[in-house]
Amino acid sequence: MPGDHSDTANSRATCPVNHNASAAVAPHSRPECPVDHTQQQQAPSFAQSLLGSSKKAEAPKCPVDHADGETPAAINPLNMMPQLTQDMHTGQTAPLSTEREFSTIPRSNTDDEAVWEYPSPQQFYNALARKNMAAPEEYVDVMVDIHNFLNEGAWNEVLKWEARHKSECLVPRLARLQGRPRDLSPMARISSWIHGVRPFDRHDWYVDRCGKQVRYVIDYYEGVPEGDNPVFNLVVRPAIDDFGSLADRAKQLWDDAKEKYFK
Repeated sequence: MPGDHSDTANSRATCPVNHNASAAVAPHSRPECPVDHTQQQQAPSFAQSLLGSSKKAEAPKCPVDHADGETPAAINPLNMMPQLTQDMHTGQTAPLSTEREFSTIPRSNTDDEAVWEYPSPQQFYNALARKNMAAPEEYVDVMVDIHNFLNEGAWNEVLKWEARHKSECLVPRLARLQGRPRDLSPMARISSWIHGVRPFDRHDWYVDRCGKQVRYVIDYYEGVPEGDNPVFNLVVRPAIDDFGSLADRAKQLWDDAKEKYFK
């Protein structure tokens, strides 16, 4: 499941989870090369496991594994994921919680109080196991906490962009989302040329701005760990799908320049 308001480093928030189980996220930071590329990566990293993505080069294919017999009808069109079971996975050695937490992210096409729900630890484990990325059961609760924390941070950054449009919509809502880990955004591609690092995942979030759909692109980068705490940099911005989004990006660049050079 389910940020960067600009591309400049403004703040850093530390995840409230105790890490050997904790994490920090810098939603505002410009992506720089924080990864050691001297060794070829052989296994999915913690961050890749966290959001269920993989950097391994593969030919384009359906992003959902249908080996277990899912049909298109079993895919949730709101997040392009299969309906995840709460049953223990084959080979799982310890039970995991099936309780799901509510996010603060309003859902579209529902009543005014409805919000998105995060997957339970059992569902999270099953999702990883489907991709042969199962983590030890004792780490799953922490991974779910960090996963939820990152999504809350991304939504907060979306709200900063949406604040420009309060006159037309006081309560934007998340209509649907899609993971696109193999598709580099134009900004991520340029950043990879300059800094030599690519995001480990990408999400496209479709926001309902009181009847108008606005697509946001979120690139997830691994940052430099702070001790035992992993750090993630999120770059969040509206996709340039129309003139309005282009204007928002241009205004934000101007605001950043004024803040930096003309205080």
